[in-house]
Amino acid sequence: MGDRRHVALTPAGETFAERGRRLLVDAERLVDEITHTCTPLRIDVVAEGLPSTLLVHHLRTQAPDLPFEVLQSHGMAAALPRLLTGELDLAFGRPFGFGRPLGAALATMPVGLDPIGVIIPTDHPLADRDEVPLAALADHPLLIHSADESAEWHDWVDQAVAAFGLKVATRVRGHGRTSALAAVQSLRHPAFGLTSSHLPDGLTARPLRDPVPLYPWHAVWKTTTAHPAINRALELIHTYARTHHWHRPPSTNWWLPKPDCDTLRATN
Repeated sequence: MGDRRHVALTPAGETFAERGRRLLVDAERLVDEITHTCTPLRIDVVAEGLPSTLLVHHLRTQAPDLPFEVLQSHGMAAALPRLLTGELDLAFGRPFGFGRPLGAALATMPVGLDPIGVIIPTDHPLADRDEVPLAALADHPLLIHSADESAEWHDWVDQAVAAFGLKVATRVRGHGRTSALAAVQSLRHPAFGLTSSHLPDGLTARPLRDPVPLYPWHAVWKTTTAHPAINRALELIHTYARTHHWHRPPSTNWWLPKPDCDTLRATN
């Protein structure tokens, strides 16, 4: 019968081998982090003229070493599949109105509550008011402007129309604020919109009240394969939003669709 030989490492050899394995893992992790850190953070701001675009400027000034790319999906419905496949790292929008939950792979962080007003031609009867009671819109059928990619905005508008007995004059498909304003100029119907942005000649904006309709928006990202810089970006975004009180509803009477209202209560 031949000899059975057994080769074993000494305790010192075991320690050396274990440390070698750890060094190899650490080296691989370092290469991976460097590779991913050099990859720009891909941020979707939805469209031009929205508050989310202010955050891009804030990130540039507060984190000049953070490389990122800015994209416009024109709606959360379009951004969600790209977040899941890794084409996007961070998106902004309302996480409701898709007929299904976002899914466990995606996380959300409330960022802002935007008061929605009404955009009207300067010679429209509602332009005589400094503020427009929401009930007064029932006498003036609305222009609804939305893109197929923005199911969340479409859902918000439909809920507001149903909640306050409003009428719809026409629905127009299009992308972005410029397209929406051009539709109001052409068709002469009032439309929901932000009142804080610059308007072209011939249009004006009025705040809505009793109640103030609010449009909530969140940061949304994928947790399972998050970009190494995502936490830093989210911290800067959260601090900016809180400093500017974007998360606070107005002290007067306000309205949100039920799922948004439930989320607001749960986070406050």
